[in-house]
Amino acid sequence: MLEREEIIPLPEDVFRLVRDIIKDYCGLYFDDASRYLLEKRLSRRIRNHHLNDFRDYYRFIRYDTRAEEELSAIMDVLTVNETYFFREQNQLRAFSEEIIEELKVANRGRRTLRIWSAGCSTGEEPYTIAMLMQEKNAFNGWDIEIHGSDINQRVLQTARRGVYRKNSFRTTEPYFLKKYFVEEDSSYRITDAVKKFVNFSYLNLLDPCKTKFLGKMDVVFCRNVLIYFDNASRRRVIDNFYDRLVDGGYLLLGHAESLINISTAFTLKHFKHDMVYQKPPQQGVQ
Repeated sequence: MLEREEIIPLPEDVFRLVRDIIKDYCGLYFDDASRYLLEKRLSRRIRNHHLNDFRDYYRFIRYDTRAEEELSAIMDVLTVNETYFFREQNQLRAFSEEIIEELKVANRGRRTLRIWSAGCSTGEEPYTIAMLMQEKNAFNGWDIEIHGSDINQRVLQTARRGVYRKNSFRTTEPYFLKKYFVEEDSSYRITDAVKKFVNFSYLNLLDPCKTKFLGKMDVVFCRNVLIYFDNASRRRVIDNFYDRLVDGGYLLLGHAESLINISTAFTLKHFKHDMVYQKPPQQGVQ
């Protein structure tokens, strides 16, 4: 019988130091009630590095040359990755029936469309977007690029593989399952016809230099990600989104999220099915 791994005590003062390093690195904020969560999930990291306690671990992630590598590893054990296909249906209807149609007119000259799924987790969101785009025959011959990014390397491996179990399809209509997936044993693999539009990368949303390499985007999805950040980090992320979006581009947040007390740079646009944020178009451009 396997013994339970020992949980190494995390003193309150060290908890605050470790918490602040994580927040500064990626924006994730852990309040005082989360102390046991960090204690439980990071104890194994301490043992992996043959350190004595959390004070040693704090010094390791603060001063060691391998600190950034370790912070990246921490993300794999601390981040929550609950998602599924066709999540938040009303917003997706606003996207597929109204926003896309608007962008089709705005981009008809260059015939390109670039969409970013920020905090894409295991890939259900960007693949959902790709399926909705596939349904729009009017975009045949267009250069469509959907980019998924996350700070968790483990979930990105799942996203690139594109194989999912039934729990990912809790709101998926049989039509989409039959058309865009191939059943394999008890799982479903996304077809190459969808996969070809999507690429994935490791990305820290607080890093303006690396996000700049993505180039300009027509739409940014960042749903149910900002709820884990403190306000200062939210502002930094939203500023990065604003810089990445083209004039008139759209920012789609989760229904539990808003830009109140975060940013006044975006306008809230009302569609038939939902309300979303828009980077103001250039004056005189609709």
